[in-house]
Amino acid sequence: MHVVYPTVVSALLFSIGVYGVLARRNTILVLMSVELMLNAVNLNLVVFDVWLRDRLHGGQVLTLFVIVIAAAEVGLGLAIILALYRNRQTIDLDRLRTLTEPTDSGTDPEGGSAPDASSNAPTPGPGPDAGPARGAAPAGSPSGTVSPGNLLNSAADRAQTNSEPIIRPGDTS
Repeated sequence: MHVVYPTVVSALLFSIGVYGVLARRNTILVLMSVELMLNAVNLNLVVFDVWLRDRLHGGQVLTLFVIVIAAAEVGLGLAIILALYRNRQTIDLDRLRTLTEPTDSGTDPEGGSAPDASSNAPTPGPGPDAGPARGAAPAGSPSGTVSPGNLLNSAADRAQTNSEPIIRPGDTS
């Protein structure tokens, strides 16, 4: 068996994978391109293991390790993509450049910045023991966006209206 033919196929597969990673904007297609590159490496490992007649079959064993790691990478990558899609409603890489959470409100149409802090003030509700409806955003969170800071602020607001002490995480007193 000539070693040239499989290595040329492997080089073509790897080149297609590199093109897919660099040119694609869909995260699933980028993930598929990475898998294509890993399979090209696996092909090279097996070809050179057979060509060199390794008695321990080190290339084939290493190929099995690469396949296991690739399977774990796909599982973790798809989980991250699903989480991103739930938060951002897109899997386009150009729109996922920033790590900040998108905000629907918070900017003034005239180019101003975020609203003043008085919007986080507690609003009078139906009663002290009535909490927010199931699925409703806590007080102070803009348009349904729930973050840990908003949850702490809404808990502190409820505690102040109920005359309870405010206990925040990390307080030792």
